[in-house]
Amino acid sequence: MLQPSPQGPSFTIGGRPLAPGLYLVATPIGAARDITLRALDILATADVLAAEDTRTLRHLMEIHGIPLGDRPLVAVHDHNEAAASPRLVRAMSEGKSVAYASEAGTPMVSDPGFPLARACIAAGLPVIAAPGPSAALCALTVSGLPSDRFLFAGFAPAAAGARRTFLDGLRDVGATLILYESPKRINQLLKDLSQSFGEMRQTAVCRELTKRFEEVTRGTLAEVSAAYAGRDVKGEIVVLVDRAADVQADQGDWEEALDRALDQMSVKDAATMVAEAFKLPRRDVYQVALKRGK
Repeated sequence: MLQPSPQGPSFTIGGRPLAPGLYLVATPIGAARDITLRALDILATADVLAAEDTRTLRHLMEIHGIPLGDRPLVAVHDHNEAAASPRLVRAMSEGKSVAYASEAGTPMVSDPGFPLARACIAAGLPVIAAPGPSAALCALTVSGLPSDRFLFAGFAPAAAGARRTFLDGLRDVGATLILYESPKRINQLLKDLSQSFGEMRQTAVCRELTKRFEEVTRGTLAEVSAAYAGRDVKGEIVVLVDRAADVQADQGDWEEALDRALDQMSVKDAATMVAEAFKLPRRDVYQVALKRGK
């Protein structure tokens, strides 16, 4: 028998009903067998099933031999969550258990589920996690970057100006950064990261984790950008960037070094050398070099 939840009685593998409440079920990001036994029990026992993509959840249940039967299967996604949540809250208030699964990974981690969970909490209903797969944590474990402190930043804005402001705001964070990105924008994101963070910052791009064509590319932003340049990639992508240096370079020191470099080389080369030496964003150093160019 599974241990009882502090929020109320739990369930057993014997098929007893779940206690009323919302069960947030993490589902595989690739390999179907990554689902937990507890998640399977919840999906088999819940009175109502809700999903970001009902077809995906139905297929997952078929793979693991879990019948839907006559239980409701409700679509809850970004476009209808506000409207669908009251119906599910009402069902829980009437004593029903509701299992919610996003299309892949953990609900609310760049996926729907937050309005529904907040509505349940506001109504005094239990919200229970069935933890499991998460692309962000999976990528962190294989990235080779520090894992003692990390910041999940989700998707960067698509618009160029907003994306630049967004990345500049993350530049000095003292934690490994985790971003999601679409295949169509990965090359542009890597270029923008190089400009905002400096080309020498360590990074890792994880693609199609736990799937057949899983790929992890590690190196500096310059190296990883070069590795992805011109590639037509597909699949789910997680980008991780090493934390900012604990000690920031003294502006007087690097400007003095820049002046010496400008005596011997072009503005572009001087800016690149100083940015790399002091672990500074090349774009910022380049702007100063333009004003001081000799």
